[in-house]
Amino acid sequence: MAEVSPAARRIVVAGASGLIGRALVASLRADGIAVTRLVRRAPRTPDEVEWLTAAEPLDPDVLAGADAVVGLNGASIGRLPWTARYRSTLLWSRLTPTRTLAAAVRALGSDAPALVNASAVGYYGSAPGAPLREDAGPGNTFLARLCVEWEDAALRAGTQTRVALLRTAPVIHRDGVLAPLIALTRMGLSGPLARGTQVWPWISLDDEVRAIRHVIDAEVDGPVNLAAPTRATANDIGFALAVRMNKPYLLRAPAWALRLALSRAAADGLLLADAHVVPGVLGATGFSFRHTDLDDAVAQVLSDSSLSD
Repeated sequence: MAEVSPAARRIVVAGASGLIGRALVASLRADGIAVTRLVRRAPRTPDEVEWLTAAEPLDPDVLAGADAVVGLNGASIGRLPWTARYRSTLLWSRLTPTRTLAAAVRALGSDAPALVNASAVGYYGSAPGAPLREDAGPGNTFLARLCVEWEDAALRAGTQTRVALLRTAPVIHRDGVLAPLIALTRMGLSGPLARGTQVWPWISLDDEVRAIRHVIDAEVDGPVNLAAPTRATANDIGFALAVRMNKPYLLRAPAWALRLALSRAAADGLLLADAHVVPGVLGATGFSFRHTDLDDAVAQVLSDSSLSD
């Protein structure tokens, strides 16, 4: 098979304005790969295509000829609390774009590009003690049920094309999972969340982008855990941040208080969930992580953003 030059390649990205989307687009373009961005407003540049602003479906021709379509849509799960209204937003912002992409991909039949669509490690819910590889079943939290529907929406693309489901861990970045923790730590209010020993999957932004590109280039399909191979607890992440910012890590937040303040769905699905997620498919397909040490990943974020005192 002849190698395709980067200049001849094109990737369509939906959700390109988010943290991961921006970094992915920048990485692709740095290697000379053309990117078409799907945007929910009037296009401002030739590489943008408007979608989801009217009742019309996405024109399949927008996707024709692309190597892959990457769907990264979804309102932030880090916005708290999860009111009933915001839970509806979390669902709509994932299911509607994904169903729209899947319909356009399916319409192209055997000529369709691969669909590489976001999901989350929240798929597994809370499963203390058991390593969770891609063949593990879903949990029973709100976030787990959301992920099941999200993945089902992507699979509507049909069987004539490759569909990969990116079960992404919280990204160690100042605009990712660290954002609320940084704010609390800066004020000297950080400490264990409930017992603090619950396992939290994590991944650096650099490895997240590299993993997405690996899934595209290695023609991986099905669910893929995008999580660092190094196990870490909530205490590990919170304490690493406190040390780097020269702040105390003392104030424990009991589980009942977290559920009261943030809603049970958010507390149980995000902060109290215990899930040792293992990147089995990435390892089996030859992916090599750059960031496997949590302390180093946190230190890099703080040095890049000048947040330490």
